[in-house]
Amino acid sequence: MAKSLNDWISSDIKVARNLPMRALSENFFFRDPVRPQFTDAKYFFSPADGVILYQRIVAPDEPLVEIKGRDYTLRQALRKKGFSERCLVIGIFMTTYDVHINRIPYPGVLTFKPLPPLHTLNRPMLELEEDLVRGRGFVSGAADYLFTNQRTLNTVRVGPLGIDYHLLQIADYDVSAITTFDLRQPRPVFQNQRFSQIRFGSQVDLVVPLSDRFRYETLVPDSWHVEAGMDPLIRILPQT
Repeated sequence: MAKSLNDWISSDIKVARNLPMRALSENFFFRDPVRPQFTDAKYFFSPADGVILYQRIVAPDEPLVEIKGRDYTLRQALRKKGFSERCLVIGIFMTTYDVHINRIPYPGVLTFKPLPPLHTLNRPMLELEEDLVRGRGFVSGAADYLFTNQRTLNTVRVGPLGIDYHLLQIADYDVSAITTFDLRQPRPVFQNQRFSQIRFGSQVDLVVPLSDRFRYETLVPDSWHVEAGMDPLIRILPQT
């Protein structure tokens, strides 16, 4: 369940750090623990295990974060020049110590599109991971991988809410492997269903367009650690 960064470091990380590198990379990383599959249409659940880096409501050309003097915008993240919706964006960083199975936060119909890296090689995420596991929190200067790295844009159409929300998966430097479990599309997906895996360090952004009918309340603070399918991130409320 959701924990503050310091609580997560003193519990989960403390245990995992005692493992040899081979066990960490070959066994611990690839674990897929059995979890209850919650269903509740009032919430978006976390799509990934990891640390919340940012939670922002932004227009497409507004910065999600400033990285070494450069604005990283939602339009850049999605690589969709014509994207025009104002959205709530929650960025979740998955460290080497996290379960890397991703889950569907809200049911609907899924399509996906792999997007290649903008450079020959993905940029590494290790510096940001070190900041997080040592308790320093999110240092945006270590996040320049956001501009360039390989990603997959998953889109889930939700008829009852009248929106298409997105799951943006971003791969790390040394693996470049985002593995979608079922290549059929479009296809129906269920809340908290396993749908993909990104190997080793990586990031998943949940991008939810704003609605005239509903408003969104975030439930977990920045820099807290969450678990996929276990922790609700957004409560859906009617507009008043």
